[in-house]
Amino acid sequence: MESAPCISFDDVKEAAARLKGHALRTPLLRSAALDALAGGPVLLKVEALQHTGSFKFRGAFNRLSRIAEGDRPRGVVAWSSGNHAQGVAAAAARLGMPATIVMPADAPRIKVENTRALGAEVVFYDRETESREDIATALAEARGAVLVPSFDDPHVIAGQGTAGIEIVEQAGAQGLALGRVLVCCGGGGLTAGIATAVHALSPGTAVYSVEPESFDDTARSLASGRPEAVVPGARSICDALLAPMPGALTFPINRRLLAGGLSVSDEEVRAAMRFAFGTLKLVVEPGGAVALAALLQGRAPAAQGATAVVISGGNVDPGAYAAVLAG
Repeated sequence: MESAPCISFDDVKEAAARLKGHALRTPLLRSAALDALAGGPVLLKVEALQHTGSFKFRGAFNRLSRIAEGDRPRGVVAWSSGNHAQGVAAAAARLGMPATIVMPADAPRIKVENTRALGAEVVFYDRETESREDIATALAEARGAVLVPSFDDPHVIAGQGTAGIEIVEQAGAQGLALGRVLVCCGGGGLTAGIATAVHALSPGTAVYSVEPESFDDTARSLASGRPEAVVPGARSICDALLAPMPGALTFPINRRLLAGGLSVSDEEVRAAMRFAFGTLKLVVEPGGAVALAALLQGRAPAAQGATAVVISGGNVDPGAYAAVLAG
């Protein structure tokens, strides 16, 4: 018998109340050019315009705001390639607590600099030879700090799900029914949170995860019915989506609620980034562009109604971005 999911829609609604006045209600934008290409209305949920340039602030603030006042001076520890790092750092700064982030040595410079600028301490590790989880856990234990996972935490998942509430409400305000929602997916926290909200508010809407094709562990896990790991040595430009396998908490939610998993190549991601810049006038990082890439490539099964596409982040190094735009 399958266990109950770690969050309910009530948890997402509670997170929305907690985030009110702290997280931004990001816009749901429409482009005539994109509508024409997709053959129907497309709505872009631009989380690149959220605090710190990604959706991660939502889950981080929801988690950190629940830490008891007396425990806050000992701070928090997290691991991240950059977006969760900045979200935790910004939430910690708002709540007056120290933050330490374990980041890969090859993390984009802009993400490292922004994390430090928000007041967090950065500890580097080697992706190939060291475990970020082990390093972060040891630091948290030594300091008596609270460990804040990047996706496998109920409060983090519920916080990310608040974007799903906004998508349904904002689409309704435009008089549009949602046929499908495409969500960028790494460890699955954003996908699980949004799927929870959309399933409750618009149960006829199909939700799909979208991953880099070399990190399509969620898509393969959905197909097999059990967690599948990324092939060792896999590479992708989508630094924000390089989780080695679906989360223990996120996968049961996604297995129950998702219509399927999609994947795109790095070259298709680059093309989506160029389209976002040239046509939509949006700066989108590689990991934030995978859902748009899936739409542009026609990967999602057809559905009646509008398509919502989550643009999950816009934190990209200027040099790397210039190289993508140059083609």
